[in-house]
This record gives sequence, structure tokens and C-alpha cells, in this order.
Amino acid sequence: MRPLRRALLAAAVGGVAAAAGYGAHLWRIGSIGAKPADDAARAILESRLTTLDGVARTLEDFRGRILIINYWATWCAPCREEIPMFVRLQQELSGNGVQFIGIAVDQADKVFDFSREFGINYPLFIGGIDAVDLSRKAGNRAGVLPYTLVLDRFGAIRASLVGELTEARLRGELQPLLSVAS
Repeated sequence: MRPLRRALLAAAVGGVAAAAGYGAHLWRIGSIGAKPADDAARAILESRLTTLDGVARTLEDFRGRILIINYWATWCAPCREEIPMFVRLQQELSGNGVQFIGIAVDQADKVFDFSREFGINYPLFIGGIDAVDLSRKAGNRAGVLPYTLVLDRFGAIRASLVGELTEARLRGELQPLLSVAS
């Protein structure tokens, strides 16, 4: 094989490998891939979750609002980092029909103490294996925490976000939903 042809072949193989690696990265962080099915959103909204008071409720009670559903745990360092932002944004955006909801994959007593310490101003629920399974059906393929869903006012999943969120990224996901008349 001639040197020029060998160099071009090596460059092409390298380019394909780089593109495949970048595509795998985007898929892993949830930026590309199959959109979560409407039935996953419906299942999440209809599933019975337990409040910190021990009352079973569904998220259907919050339909008509923009929902930010965050799967988290008290032992999860990235969760602990993003929750103060959620508290701040809940206060700021609640008048615009935005409702944060926390689904903790944890023990109720630990979540209760954490809630008081961080001044959480939005509803918290205790989720078990069923909640984690529902998050996987909604796009959390690896079952990681934190994991956040953004649902529009009609209950459709508009964003499936893996890992710790920045305020800029969350505001970017919310902006189109806030500009739509309720």
C-alpha cells in the first residue's frame, strides 16, 4: 500500500472512531437516543408514591403544571449539590406553573432530616425499586442518580437528564415550556 493511501486510511479510521466515541458519549448522557414513550410518562404520573407523612399519592395531582421530577438520594453527592438550586428555582418559578418534585431512593427518616436541613420547599416522595424501574423506562438506562425528567403541562416528557444539572441547562430546558401560554 502506498504511503499516501495508508495515511488517508488511517485518518478515515481515526475519524470514524472519534465520531463513534462522541456518539456513545452523547447517548450515555441522554442527549440522543430513543425518546421516552408516552406510556412511561403516564406510568410515572399514575404510580403510587409515599410522601414523608406516609400518605400514598400519585403525581396526577400536579397535572397542568410543568413538572421537574428529580430522582435522588441523601447519600448522592451530585444530588446534594443540585438540590439548593431546585429550592431556589421552585420559589422563583412556582408562580409560572413550575413544580419541582423529588423522588428519593432512600429511607424516609433520612429524607425527612435532609429536607429540614436543606429547607426543601417542594413535595418529596419515597421511591423504591419500582420508582427506579420507571425512571429506566423514561430514559435513565443506567439507573443512575441524580436523574431528572421535565414534563410539560400535558404530562409529556420533554427532557430526560442524566447526572447533576447546572442552572443554565435546566433553564434552557424550561424556557420553551414557560413561553407557551398555559
